[in-house]
Amino acid sequence: MTAPHTLLKAWNLRARKELGQNFLTEPTLAEKIVDLAGIGPDDAVLEIGAGLGAMTLAAGRRTQRLVAVEKDTQLVPLLRAELLAQGLSQVQVRQQDILKLDLGLLSAEMGQPLTVIGNLPYNISSQVVVKLVTERAAVRRAALMFQKELAERLIAGPGGKDYGRLSVLLGYCADLKMLREIRADMFFPKPKVGSAVLEIVFKPVIEPRVGDEALMVRVVQAAFGQRRKTLRNALAGGMPQLGGQGALAVLTQAGIDPMRRAETLSVNEFVRLTDTVEKYLRG
Repeated sequence: MTAPHTLLKAWNLRARKELGQNFLTEPTLAEKIVDLAGIGPDDAVLEIGAGLGAMTLAAGRRTQRLVAVEKDTQLVPLLRAELLAQGLSQVQVRQQDILKLDLGLLSAEMGQPLTVIGNLPYNISSQVVVKLVTERAAVRRAALMFQKELAERLIAGPGGKDYGRLSVLLGYCADLKMLREIRADMFFPKPKVGSAVLEIVFKPVIEPRVGDEALMVRVVQAAFGQRRKTLRNALAGGMPQLGGQGALAVLTQAGIDPMRRAETLSVNEFVRLTDTVEKYLRG
């Protein structure tokens, strides 16, 4: 693996701040992340944000089926050249916005659910998480690098300031584990904060299962949209179809104190609340 600043200089390129580009400088770390992801020769792997190819090269040596997605048109020729130089011509590099990629179609094309890896740009990390949750039927597991503060929010439990919308959505359908922390000086350019690798394994069976997952997303968004307010006021403001009286009614029927705040509710309580909202809206 060629050092990022050397590669960029050779191709007369620069890291693009607007795309949140911070490239891994340690090839051994890229290998370690691929180890932690448990990638084997039979896995179908999707890499999000391939960048200069540190993780692409490591993963490409483990499996014959790897699709590396990179949005930056300037980096794609560089990445393909690096892969060719390493004899990894089987790796597919696709210039594409990951948020527009249909994971179901890719999984069908590759013949099995995906293992997803990547060093996620901070500016799309939350959107990628929501996408993986929504399209999780196409995903077996993921090992993704987040800024450390976001990783801590994702794995947070009820009762603290880190617990939020994404904590609930992931906690509902996945098991999460912090695999390792990564210092800021292991990236170029050096970011202001460190990162962490988070493992996301989607549950084959969800219990209890909510009746309407799309509605649950709306309920959770409303509850945390004004997290300093009571649940009654947050739901009334975030879901106009309920209003104040409706919010009070569904919370009472769900056995949840209307004066509580969103960060105190467990995932199972959000499931119960959503099912109650669904019945209320159906009349």
